[in-house]
Amino acid sequence: MGELVPIVKPHPNLSDLVNRNIVQSEIEGGVALKDLRPETELVIRTEHSCYNLKIIGDGRVLISGHPQYCPQPILVKIEGSTWGGSMMKVRYIGRGMCLEFRHPDYRAPIITSRIQTIQTA
Repeated sequence: MGELVPIVKPHPNLSDLVNRNIVQSEIEGGVALKDLRPETELVIRTEHSCYNLKIIGDGRVLISGHPQYCPQPILVKIEGSTWGGSMMKVRYIGRGMCLEFRHPDYRAPIITSRIQTIQTA
């Protein structure tokens, strides 16, 4: 038998927890915004809400689905996804992670509950 080669090689300068989160994001799956064409529509279900996104481009999306922050479609900038801390996969929407976006009416970024599913509309 041949040698097993890891899909994602742990980075020697990162902690085990950080390396584990990186590997887990690859297992859980997700989508990089750069891989989506403008006008692509996504349905993202989190633990507490269901968001509809329409890709505009350059990290910008029209988002709706939250009764307080976006009951109607509003243009926001997707920063990326986090595991609930400061480490972020930039311009990435990942299952098992929290989506972080910039809303024009709020100074602090909006952070969703953990993403359960990502589907095209």
